[in-house]
Amino acid sequence: MKVLQVVDGFGWGGTKEQVYLTTRELKKKGIDVHIALSFQYKEMVEKLKPYNIPIHFFENHTKNARYKWENYKRLIDIVDSEGFDIVVANSPHAFDYVRVASLFWKSKAKIVNVKRSGRIPSFISKYLKYKRADKIVVVSKKVAQELAKVNFFPEKLVVIESGIDLERFKPDISIRDIKRKELGISPNTKVFINVANWQLQVKAQDKLIEAFSVLKGKDAILILVGLDTDKYAKEYAKKFSIENQVIGLGFRQDIPDLLNMSDYFLLSSNLEGIAGALLQAMATGKVCLSTLAGGIGEYLIDSYNGFSVEVGDFQNFSKKLEYLYNLPQQDYEKISQKAIETAKNYSIENTAEKYIKLFKELTVG
Repeated sequence: MKVLQVVDGFGWGGTKEQVYLTTRELKKKGIDVHIALSFQYKEMVEKLKPYNIPIHFFENHTKNARYKWENYKRLIDIVDSEGFDIVVANSPHAFDYVRVASLFWKSKAKIVNVKRSGRIPSFISKYLKYKRADKIVVVSKKVAQELAKVNFFPEKLVVIESGIDLERFKPDISIRDIKRKELGISPNTKVFINVANWQLQVKAQDKLIEAFSVLKGKDAILILVGLDTDKYAKEYAKKFSIENQVIGLGFRQDIPDLLNMSDYFLLSSNLEGIAGALLQAMATGKVCLSTLAGGIGEYLIDSYNGFSVEVGDFQNFSKKLEYLYNLPQQDYEKISQKAIETAKNYSIENTAEKYIKLFKELTVG
């Protein structure tokens, strides 16, 4: 079985993390997996280098890249020359490339599209784009139900939850004081952390900062990690006079250490698939508070292994923030342990096994 993972652009986030992890695990499990990406994507190349995964370059990621025929032509040549059984499009833009290229390649490869959010595509997109996929992978049961409800190719939908790397994300109390000292944070300060690229419409960090202002003057700080948080977080915090309690660190490679340094994890999203960052935080034993976006409610159970509110309910979010701040240590430890146990069900190894099962069904059936 020969599989091609297709990813567009570069940088890092939830989608890119999943592409890297699933590609790595498929290789470990004996699948002949290749990856096709942009010429500029040096970070993915470096991460995959230890696993001897064949890399093909098809996209020159410049302005209006999706409108340049040479990018499609390179992808066509890659698929035809290598004889893949399965081509996986890992994002909406990656699927744009695969859908068009498939009209011209000679290959009989099956196409798998991975849809990571519950956004409902337009009528035109549904039939001109998604109809081309043989199977559409969604990352939570809730997303599958929402798409099936509007008759979005229910016969093509397959639920494969995103996985996390439990070797990287695990409790490590030894790093707590070291990392805090590095960042100039007192050992006794209660640290709340959010990990998400700055995308207000999707991740709602503006509402998160506003909700956090309920702790104004208390010995607590909010750290935001992700692309552009260093540019905007502190500036936005000035509106609520809490700029001294909010830190934006920008994009970081040391997420496991930052989580282990923190006490609580906060997620304020309006839209999610399954929220890998939340699962990573739970795996490190953080007590988490999150909106119930996407498939989060399938594993985050309020007052059992974390805390939750409905999407957009930031009045209740603020109340629960105060509750977390005053949470007794005994209760913290119980919830922390339940969070760790829950996260173990979402290993990247399990995710890879489900993909292999799907690939076998497509190639044998």
